[in-house]
Amino acid sequence: MSDERKLAPEAPPTLAERMRAATSARVAIGRIGSSIPTRAALDFQLAHARARDAVHAQLDAGAYGSTLHGHPVLEVCSQAADRGQYLMRPDLGRRLAPGMAERLSPHRSDLAIILADGLSATAVRAHAANLVGAILARAQDWQVGPIIVAHQARVALADEIGEALKAKISVILIGERPGLSAADSLSAYITWQPRKGRLDSERNCISNIRPPHGWRIEDAAGEVLRIARAARRIGCTGVGMIAEQSAHQGPVLEG
Repeated sequence: MSDERKLAPEAPPTLAERMRAATSARVAIGRIGSSIPTRAALDFQLAHARARDAVHAQLDAGAYGSTLHGHPVLEVCSQAADRGQYLMRPDLGRRLAPGMAERLSPHRSDLAIILADGLSATAVRAHAANLVGAILARAQDWQVGPIIVAHQARVALADEIGEALKAKISVILIGERPGLSAADSLSAYITWQPRKGRLDSERNCISNIRPPHGWRIEDAAGEVLRIARAARRIGCTGVGMIAEQSAHQGPVLEG
């Protein structure tokens, strides 16, 4: 008689297990009496610590060296003197510090690419260099000058940087405000004819660039260039691009 024993079939995953496998959000964590399980409580505390670290992290331009993917790296900073002032005074993060525009003005870039710490230098360190490489690989039809690394930067800082570089379009890769399920999420904001005074409604945004849980690097780079080329064709980004699409009753963004 064979000694082999039949193994019981594996039980199918429960609804809670399927939900947890589909998202990094905190769902179906259960409870112990009137409280949450110890593991869930510790996971929450760890996520909160990572989010705080991301907000206060510093962006080290030296990690990129003097060039990034064959392009020189230039550092600039906003008018926020330090991280504390940056968090308390968002307006200062939107303007270049004195002398920074003059540092950029000798250079020229039709497509200005900016790496900015934003609210998560952790995200920039994790994903920005790879995303820059993927964008450059697709941008042979653009003149790209130096890669700009911006400290204590808000999104609108790209307007003044792009204006100093006489850019047709700016792409700022900036760390998003960290949440309790993602401290390394990167955004790309694309603005046609950047200059001081541009409105947020005049930009396009690709958010949650965060492989493998968000946008893949290759897909995000492709989307950046699709938006950039559409902007060059119709002369605008943001709500203007949506209006142009509605007026022509056809796609503005090409595949």
